[in-house]
Amino acid sequence: MSSSHLKKISAAGLIITLGIIFGDIGTSPLYTLQTIINEGGKINEELVFGAISCIFWTLTLQTTFKYVFITLQADNKGEGGVFSLYALVRRYGKKLVYPAIIGAGTLLADGIITPPISVTSAIEGLNQVNGLANVIVPGNNLVVEIVLVIILLLFVFQRFGTKVVGGSFGPIMLVWFTMLGVLGLSQIIHYPHIFKALSPHYGIKLLTLHPKGFWLLGAVFLCTTGAEALYSDLGHCGRKNIQISWLFVKAALLLNYLGQAAWVLTQNKESIGTVNPFFAIVPHWFLIPSVFIATAASIIASQALISGSFTLINEAISLNFWPKVTVKFPTDVRGQIYIPSINWVLCIGCFLVVLYFRTSEAMTAAYGFSITVAMLMTTILMYYFLRYVKHFPLALVIIILVVFLSVESSFFVANAVKIVKRLFFLVFEFGLIFTMYIWYNARKINNRFLSFINLTEYIPLLENLSADERVPKFSSHLIYLTKANKPTHIEQKIIYSIFSHNPKRADVYWFIHIERTDEPYTLEYGVEELKNDKVIRVEFRLGFRVQPRIGLMFRKVVEEMICNKELDIISRYPTLKKHNIAEDFRFVVLEKFLSYDNEFSVRDGFILNSYFGIKHLALSDDKAFGLDSSETVVEKLPLVVAPASRIALHRAYYHIHEG
Repeated sequence: MSSSHLKKISAAGLIITLGIIFGDIGTSPLYTLQTIINEGGKINEELVFGAISCIFWTLTLQTTFKYVFITLQADNKGEGGVFSLYALVRRYGKKLVYPAIIGAGTLLADGIITPPISVTSAIEGLNQVNGLANVIVPGNNLVVEIVLVIILLLFVFQRFGTKVVGGSFGPIMLVWFTMLGVLGLSQIIHYPHIFKALSPHYGIKLLTLHPKGFWLLGAVFLCTTGAEALYSDLGHCGRKNIQISWLFVKAALLLNYLGQAAWVLTQNKESIGTVNPFFAIVPHWFLIPSVFIATAASIIASQALISGSFTLINEAISLNFWPKVTVKFPTDVRGQIYIPSINWVLCIGCFLVVLYFRTSEAMTAAYGFSITVAMLMTTILMYYFLRYVKHFPLALVIIILVVFLSVESSFFVANAVKIVKRLFFLVFEFGLIFTMYIWYNARKINNRFLSFINLTEYIPLLENLSADERVPKFSSHLIYLTKANKPTHIEQKIIYSIFSHNPKRADVYWFIHIERTDEPYTLEYGVEELKNDKVIRVEFRLGFRVQPRIGLMFRKVVEEMICNKELDIISRYPTLKKHNIAEDFRFVVLEKFLSYDNEFSVRDGFILNSYFGIKHLALSDDKAFGLDSSETVVEKLPLVVAPASRIALHRAYYHIHEG
């Protein structure tokens, strides 16, 4: 089924949306109310009513109003996510790159804690089963081992894609949300008074009068942690399917939270202890099936987050925010990608989270800070989108901005106290943001000193070199990648490579330019012959989600030119020509290294040295652009950004005496 078909409103589209979009936020009832109660201290009506009120209004303001109603309008040709939003607004401010980088880094950091929390919470539900209470103890080795095995299988499976099992995600999540609603209703009928808790009065009272009041927002925030991922996955299902499905999802979530609260208020408060209200409202005969369904829902939620991480990194590579790494396409489903390096970094991160925290309660105590930061960054970018792209009145944009910044700043402050408990994650987050910052700024410094010259002035020289048989022929067709936007321009370093650095004689000189569009899946090319059968420029226009497999794309261009009789690649050597042997093609990739002949400022030196240090871990340009090593030459060139100018060297004259 094509992605465009899924974006149309249909029963199939709505069900598949449940599987792709709402896994993360859909599994939050496993731990949200339990965490609020555990942190709130004495259980009473004030705490429980206040918790439900805060959850309801958080889901309404943050998830429904901000993301489902407003942010989903910021679709870039149907695609969502922080980089898609940045692509829409980047022309309105040079500094907007930093909210995009911070938002992406903190969202990626979520990928190492969401799978452990969701899966651990589900497995701990077995503790409620008779006979397993002493075996499945939160934090014991058996629980940890089960969770680690599930997470390992999840990451191992990524290399095969989700085409085979992806079709089952929607139906499983439909069962999950239906189960949430039914379980909630089964308790609400015993305590219908709980609906009063939806009044904002109880939430305000909890936050202002309860001893821990405001700081409970850190636990309340858990109910909306999947909202940012919801926007990131916009391209898979389309806005309308998400908005309509959310009505069902929100109803199921609220019924379950209300049901959990009703159960808590009808129990002996002293006997609740550490019992998870979610599994407490499940009939005993249905406990084991419910754990299996919860585990399946948690795996689906984790899968959506992992897939979103792959997409985010792929976009970062396209926008020059991330080093080039191997990107694979495990299936023929459009947009489904697999990045091995990111996959195993996330896997190791998840393993360390499970081994360090061991229980879902300990994990939730450290959760929320990253996503709060990501949401704040989205809000900043949304201001520019609403003001300059949608042209909303300034007063309305400011009101919206104040509401969201007030809510998210409150969550940020409440979650900031968790910083001590989450020092474990800071290294991971800092590494992601630092890498993007270094890569972006190093490219800016590099491009600042990139010099272009007029190619048309060198065409006669290229013709003369091509005709000079005293120079050994380097290749029949010689191909360079160029950053020059104008067809008549070329980098000076390419001219240096052709004429001065081992002169390269060829019959035809090709120059390939790649233009990244703000649209996700553009796949176009154009050809311009600057000199007939001698100098040819190919322009590829690729969307920011398209992997630049230039070797494959260039062969396609050559094939079409041959079919159109625009190009003849039969060898010009008489002995080969009579047998119709094709000419050879060779790419030259110019790879820079940092020259010792530089005098940097402290900032530029730090950025460039970090950049080249990271670059050693990244893919080389020839591999990143999909160029076969058998037909590619990598040529090293020194990068001199700030040439040393003050050298106190003087010539001295010596008399040489004959011994």
